[in-house]
Amino acid sequence: MVSDPRQRRALWIELAIVGVLTFGMSALLAALSLIEAQLTGGIGQKSIALNPSLSTIGWIDFTRQTLSVVRLFGIAALGIYLLWRSGIRLSTVGILRRPAPRDLPVGVGLAALIGLPGLGLVYVAHLLGLNGSLVASDEHGPWWQIPILVAIAVGNAVAEEIVVVGYLLVRLRQLGVRDGAALASSAVLRGAYHLYQGLGGGLGNIVMGMVFGRFYQRTTRLWPLVVAHAIIDTVAFVGYLFVGNWFG
Repeated sequence: MVSDPRQRRALWIELAIVGVLTFGMSALLAALSLIEAQLTGGIGQKSIALNPSLSTIGWIDFTRQTLSVVRLFGIAALGIYLLWRSGIRLSTVGILRRPAPRDLPVGVGLAALIGLPGLGLVYVAHLLGLNGSLVASDEHGPWWQIPILVAIAVGNAVAEEIVVVGYLLVRLRQLGVRDGAALASSAVLRGAYHLYQGLGGGLGNIVMGMVFGRFYQRTTRLWPLVVAHAIIDTVAFVGYLFVGNWFG
């Protein structure tokens, strides 16, 4: 734990800056989107595109999508750099160059544990008018759509798990925040920046954050979380291309 007052103040300032630049700002914007949806007919009446086209011009759309993936990896790199710059040995906080063989099956198991109930929760929330109708991908997209969707899924996984779990929980531990409070902070943040989907999306991601955060606190292993998150998003994004019409 960091006890020096100047260092503690510096860490709190760092957390605030990282929050503004990354998922803290996303959480505020998502909350505003939910409020706006509720004031204009209700979130249950909205159709929400998770990966919308960014231009009507093909090569510009591709470039913008690619840059969004680069930005996600940049966010992850920021969290890694700040931990390393403060003298933390990255391997001690679960940031390794490559996953261990045991991380892959654990990640698949976590994906099944979270992904299947999560899809059901979001669907029920939509039926109850608590969630928007999610459009994960464009069913008539260009030939490069699937590779980009997979890249976005991996980018989401790397950025969110490194910053919202690894970086945030390590910093809060340094500041003396108890594990329970730190876990709740990480999970609520994860749920908050998904509120643009509706209350169902927010609640489902809070549950995911509780499970993932507790796993990290007990094991200090990040790769299983990255693998699980990447699988969940890939199945959701790419799978929608094939089964989206079935759900209407």
